[in-house]
Amino acid sequence: MPAVDAYSHGVPRSGRIGGRRLRSDPGTRLPLAPRVPFLRAPASAAGAVAVAEALRNGHLKARGPATARCERLLQDQLSAPTVLMTQSCTAALELSALLLGVVAGDEIIMPSFGFASAANAFVLRGATPVFVDVLPGTLNIDPAEVRAALTARTRAVVVVHYAGTAAPMDELLAIAATAGVAIIEDAAQGIGASYRGRALGSMGALGAISFDATKNLASGSGGALVINDPALASAAETLRDYGTDRARFARGEVEHYRWMQVGSNFAMNELAAAYLAPQLADLAGITQRRQASWNAYQDAFAEPERRGLLRRLTVPESCTPNAHIFGLLLPTAADRDRLLRELAEDGVEATFHYVPLHSAPAGLRYGRAHGTLPHTEASSARLLRLPLWNDMPRADAGHVITSVLRRLESAPVTA
Repeated sequence: MPAVDAYSHGVPRSGRIGGRRLRSDPGTRLPLAPRVPFLRAPASAAGAVAVAEALRNGHLKARGPATARCERLLQDQLSAPTVLMTQSCTAALELSALLLGVVAGDEIIMPSFGFASAANAFVLRGATPVFVDVLPGTLNIDPAEVRAALTARTRAVVVVHYAGTAAPMDELLAIAATAGVAIIEDAAQGIGASYRGRALGSMGALGAISFDATKNLASGSGGALVINDPALASAAETLRDYGTDRARFARGEVEHYRWMQVGSNFAMNELAAAYLAPQLADLAGITQRRQASWNAYQDAFAEPERRGLLRRLTVPESCTPNAHIFGLLLPTAADRDRLLRELAEDGVEATFHYVPLHSAPAGLRYGRAHGTLPHTEASSARLLRLPLWNDMPRADAGHVITSVLRRLESAPVTA
């Protein structure tokens, strides 16, 4: 069976999944193309029109009118004082490390259950990622583990809002305030989601959002840096613009723009912003349409959960999720792998992630684990993610549900 990469979310890559080869029954012929793919990248007719208009008007460079529109929309939606569009969420996280002045010897606490971008951003500055365990219900970072991992070298805590369901921010913010460290929200999956009425990405000192092709809103590759600490806004503009005061020059605040400090070109491409802006304007509608498929899954798998055949991810009452991911936790790794194979035979492209960062080669080289991280390891081995995308046909969701339920009923009893 072809494997699926932990970040590409369903694109066949090799003959392995998660470093282990999965075997089909002899003679099994899997479909060349799934009836229900894991995802379809968001398609925006209005975005295509906006791109064509930008081309006609010659708006190709970064920081043009489409970028400005995206930043205004996000500021309004997030109730954030400053938002800068970036090339990617990875770029926003790297900007965060630069803004906080992270240097060699610093430690950054983060969940091991997450993508490499969050760790890379700080390893590039010489810091050490300290990987901690997650809560078993939401797969979000465990505040108790954060508190236990704090040292005199801790510079920041990276909070990943997994699947668009918020981490327990009140507790995490209180821990960070007491310790005098910054909170960076990795809200790559969080656009359109909230915690106690506050948008994800708007609560820490800094937030990073993704508009990658796999996300609810997509510009191909793109992101945003949310700056909730006003003291960081001017420095963020300088770092984004090659380390120059180009933004001040554009506003007429200085006569010439100059190289002020070390920076880079982190700005989003204007054509990507043009494609994204209409999606941002329709954020509520897109979220609502995704929620229809998510709700169908949630309702369908309540009874199997009651019978102990699987477990749905938890959504706390404090959270309003955005239907980014629908995941199931199977009783064992063998159960998960078997169901992946059987769904593929039914034309359903399911997948999983992540290989825990603390056990990955780079994690062992550049970071360290705080404790044994049992929930991270168990969840990585047992998690299965179902197809979900914008405007997913009801019939496709129904086929997935029927396939999962049928395969669960025919599954051998786990010892």
